[in-house]
Amino acid sequence: MAQVAEHLPGEQLAADRMPGHWLLARLGKKVLRPGGRELTAKLLGALDIGSSDRVVELAPGLGSTTEMVLGRNPHSYVGVDRDPVSAERVGHILAGPRREVRNASAADTGLDGSSATVAFGEAYLTMQPDSQKRGIVAELARIVEPGGRVGMHEVAFKADASEDDRARVKAQLQGSIKVNVSPLSLADWQALFTEAGFDVDQSFTAPLHLLEPKRLIADEGPISAARFASRVLRDGDARSRVLAMRRAMSGNSDQLEACAFTAVRRAEPTSA
Repeated sequence: MAQVAEHLPGEQLAADRMPGHWLLARLGKKVLRPGGRELTAKLLGALDIGSSDRVVELAPGLGSTTEMVLGRNPHSYVGVDRDPVSAERVGHILAGPRREVRNASAADTGLDGSSATVAFGEAYLTMQPDSQKRGIVAELARIVEPGGRVGMHEVAFKADASEDDRARVKAQLQGSIKVNVSPLSLADWQALFTEAGFDVDQSFTAPLHLLEPKRLIADEGPISAARFASRVLRDGDARSRVLAMRRAMSGNSDQLEACAFTAVRRAEPTSA
């Protein structure tokens, strides 16, 4: 495989303005998924991608899950990312026929209808407003063939989180991460897909411990986790941002969790 490009989206921005997930990547964090490697592994296990599958990944980001999927040798793989820098990064890890990345919107992929047997995304829908969420899920219903599978890995509100709690937590997440973080409850995530023509069949949850030491070591390995921590400590502006993101997640652990679920495309999607 070709060497991965080093550029990151938004890298020209100062630490206090850069989107949180790309700031973490700049500091050396490679796993940017809400439930870490463990929940990603459960999602991929439930999707059971094989050599006959035509796979579409939404917003592959740094490509860490992309590499796991390619290791399963699917028939084809298409990554869809609206950020040209991210698309270029992922393009560098693709090799061989029927492997491509498209610089396109997840709500308008340009792919043929019923062209995928599997489509998935991680930590992407969470960062979209509700109207855009619905548009993206409708696009998934269009491109995934009947009987095909989708899998999502997102941030969720716990079932008992009040509306006031949800509004407060969203404001804290958006203020610290600098993107439009808009979680739903697991039930609401599932309803969004059910209304678009999918039947949810498996779901998983995990604590939202993205920046907790134990999760950092599990996701990155001891050496990379130590390198990340060292960079955070040396950069005052970045340290303030990372600590604010950690407080927004760990300080709201009674209201937040990570979730993943899979669903099967029905023969005739219903109108959302």
